[in-house]
Amino acid sequence: MNTLDLGFNKLQGPLPVPSSVSIYSYLVSNNQLTGEIPIQICSLNGLHALDLSYNNLSGMLPECLGNFSVELSAQKLQANNFYGIIPQTFMNGTNLMMIDFSNNSLQGRVPKSLANCVKLKFLNLGDNQITDVFPSWLGTLPELEVFILKFNNFHGEIEEPQTGFEFPKLRIIDLSHNRFTGNLPSKHFHCWNAMKDIKASKLTYLQVELMPYDVLGFTYYGYADYSLTMSNKGIEIEYPKLSNLITTIILSDNNFVGEIPASIASLKGLRTLNLSNNNLRGYIPLTLSNLTVMESLDTSSNKLTGQIPQQLVELTSLAFFDVSHNHLKGAIPQGTQFSTFTNEWFAGNTGLCGEPLSRKCGNSEASPAEDDPPSESVLAFGWKIVLAGYASGTIIEVVLGHIFCTRKYEWVIKTFRLHPESSGRRRRHRHRM
Repeated sequence: MNTLDLGFNKLQGPLPVPSSVSIYSYLVSNNQLTGEIPIQICSLNGLHALDLSYNNLSGMLPECLGNFSVELSAQKLQANNFYGIIPQTFMNGTNLMMIDFSNNSLQGRVPKSLANCVKLKFLNLGDNQITDVFPSWLGTLPELEVFILKFNNFHGEIEEPQTGFEFPKLRIIDLSHNRFTGNLPSKHFHCWNAMKDIKASKLTYLQVELMPYDVLGFTYYGYADYSLTMSNKGIEIEYPKLSNLITTIILSDNNFVGEIPASIASLKGLRTLNLSNNNLRGYIPLTLSNLTVMESLDTSSNKLTGQIPQQLVELTSLAFFDVSHNHLKGAIPQGTQFSTFTNEWFAGNTGLCGEPLSRKCGNSEASPAEDDPPSESVLAFGWKIVLAGYASGTIIEVVLGHIFCTRKYEWVIKTFRLHPESSGRRRRHRHRM
């Protein structure tokens, strides 16, 4: 036996652990399993993929989870009831590329041994009870693309990067609903090179490639898609797949202060940025108009002042623009996408006037105030990619909401796709699903 797939059933009771040490994929997600992870799982030293997600498992994570299989590429334990600290045993030479421990009750700090996982691409520790400062040392991971710490007890200021090469491939970061303080991490923005690419390649999906294995003359390749729940336009949406076009920064619901830094303007490929519910001050940067792929921006519930830059009407991809509950004044820009925005996105700014608000502008309010200095910074929030014509601009959105597969075969194809191939040439033939 090479793959044990019991996912999407109604299994109850303790977690069954296969007796065969030659098993490569152990997939038991979306059941009703209870109890702790048996220590016997540490004997599966040839395991490539472990998925125990969406059950009712509990207890502490076994110490061996960080080092029981050097070939393990994907470890998915999200949406259970695990508690205690994350094991500190992630070893050098590991092939781990995906770790998802989200939606549990894990505590303590982010283990420093994660720095040994130099192939790690996806790390989701969101929705736990972790208490720590921002783990800047994870910036040394050269392949990390998705980094989620939302809904925890992270606190303090985010330290400046030690080098100019930290988090170079980061595409999605979500630090929302924590207790971070201080200024926004302006120098980190300079390092996030993957968000600077404005050229959209052909649509693909972010995933990790499991280590190939041979069985009876055939070579099998497996793939694990990135998936997560992310805030988009004010609601939480579950994305079973993530497009390669997504670039997202979510820093909402913290205690950040100061101004929006100019360094955000370097992230030319940024599509999604949410800075809402902080204590930011200053002006909305004029340089936002340079971010031509920006689709959604949320700076609501801060203390921003000045006017909304007229230049933002040039952003024809902008589909969501929430600046409510600040101290903005003057005329709301008119034309292009702004003609589609709702009054709720401008509410709570007593000095604003013009459509879509009912308050009309006087002559002194209709033209920009000369004493408002330009601001050198940018924001972006959003990504959605499903083909949709939107007013005068066309935005491409892929809305991959909550999808459940009812057949095991369909789920395996979606989550851990396995395709046989003769071992004679080991070429990859990936079927379109």
